[in-house]
Amino acid sequence: MLDPDSGLSLTIARIVQRLKGSSLHSQLERQARVSLHKPEIRLESLKEDIKDFLRTSGWEKKLQNAVYSELNVFPSPCHPAAPPEHMKEPLAYMRKAQGSWEKRILKSLNSMCTELSIPLAQKRPVSEQKELLNKWNEMGTDEPDLSLFRPVYAPKDFLEVLMNLRNPNYENGEHPSFRNHLGLIQVPLKVKDIPELKEDFSELGLNIGQLGIDDSAQVPPEFFENEHVRVGQKGMDLFSSVINFLAEQDSAAAQQYVRQGCPTALRADLWALILNISNQPEDILYYEQLKSNVIQHDLLVDSLIYKDVKLTASNDDYYFVFEDYLYQVLLCFSRDTAVLEHFTYSSATPPRSYIRGKLGMEEYAVFYPPNGVIPFHGFSMYVAPLCFLYHEPSKLYQIFREMYVRFFFRLHSISSHPSGIVSLCLLFETLLQTHLPQLFYHLREIGAQPLRISFKWMVRAFSGYLATDQLLLLWDRILGYNSLEILAVLAAAVFAFRAVNLMEVTSLAAAEAVLADLSTLKVMPLLQIFLFATVT
Repeated sequence: MLDPDSGLSLTIARIVQRLKGSSLHSQLERQARVSLHKPEIRLESLKEDIKDFLRTSGWEKKLQNAVYSELNVFPSPCHPAAPPEHMKEPLAYMRKAQGSWEKRILKSLNSMCTELSIPLAQKRPVSEQKELLNKWNEMGTDEPDLSLFRPVYAPKDFLEVLMNLRNPNYENGEHPSFRNHLGLIQVPLKVKDIPELKEDFSELGLNIGQLGIDDSAQVPPEFFENEHVRVGQKGMDLFSSVINFLAEQDSAAAQQYVRQGCPTALRADLWALILNISNQPEDILYYEQLKSNVIQHDLLVDSLIYKDVKLTASNDDYYFVFEDYLYQVLLCFSRDTAVLEHFTYSSATPPRSYIRGKLGMEEYAVFYPPNGVIPFHGFSMYVAPLCFLYHEPSKLYQIFREMYVRFFFRLHSISSHPSGIVSLCLLFETLLQTHLPQLFYHLREIGAQPLRISFKWMVRAFSGYLATDQLLLLWDRILGYNSLEILAVLAAAVFAFRAVNLMEVTSLAAAEAVLADLSTLKVMPLLQIFLFATVT
């Protein structure tokens, strides 16, 4: 067990090491040198005067935001004696299951590559490069023949893998606190109960006003929204420049603020502040470099991206207009090697390929795709809702990438993390079995296990299922609480809301029909009633 002092020291050392290699570090050094020429900087109090200068000029707040971002993204440090793979995933059977799942994905990708006689990557002819560059903003008008391509996997395939997960230490169901669990997920992980969730999500209480709820009995919504906007505007007035943040801007305060929702007009800036995205000139240049890589090289995964967008977002009433944005963001994302960094704290391992004729020779191994992420059916729906908030491609890209490496990667990898998809599934089933036992047993008896219906909602973070305004209210809370657990709570709340209808169904198909359309649901009342009006 790592004692608190040692853990804090390791965390500080890690953050310092990471920030030393960042552009912020060089900017701070440059500003400190510039300050030496100012008359208020005196030799006898040099250190304190430079600190004061960085504080009053807003650079201290930038540094605080960067540190806060690191704390949000990276897990707490392991004990120094723990093997490095424990940072990725502490449970050996989870690591083994993830490894087997990755082999299956690669086998599917390689089979497609062989069947279609298409290389994993190749340089585009000059004529094709020019054509792609010319239609970069109109890629949605292109109609390539994708009939032979198929998604590498779909959420239902992933669910089958999770259903077969077992902890070998409890192979015979001997775990006393788990043997009564009758759901599809059969691994003994600790998940929260309603009292713990109430405590964690206390800002969602029935007596606390929320943006996005119309019927608060204790706080008139019009009063609350005006007050909430006023508090938010105090910080948001400082967003006039994306280059220089002023002193009052605070990622931690913004994160706390969005726990109760945020006004539509302020959401884009608040999310960017929470994610520490400022779209500096070097960020725009980086995006252009990724774009250049897309123009120059054709990857097999490009066709998977095209296929996924065509099958999902292009057929969605809310998102079809953003088709061009989705291609731009996802194609650039596949080339971004900076995404590889998240594998240090993800249970997944980036796939590798070998230069032709050099199979098995490590010096010729490369990550494929360059970002290490193979898209699956529905992947583009992680990007689509963000298109409502960000219209500058480079900023849209940065926001999505940060959302992915903080949250979305956990929805398609096998791990024991509380926000991982395995824990979310178990939390959902436990909430239903505990608080809606009649419904749970009824659906189980007719072969309509609730998780078979809700799994696709959670894997997509409800994107494509909720109306966009409601989805953004949900994602406000994901950012505010830095957790995906609210997805499982909402999934259980949806079943509770439709319980009367579900008790009358006699088949899986009928249950799916009852829950086929979530677009009319109001997220906040559902969450509040389920969490705070449930008898525990």
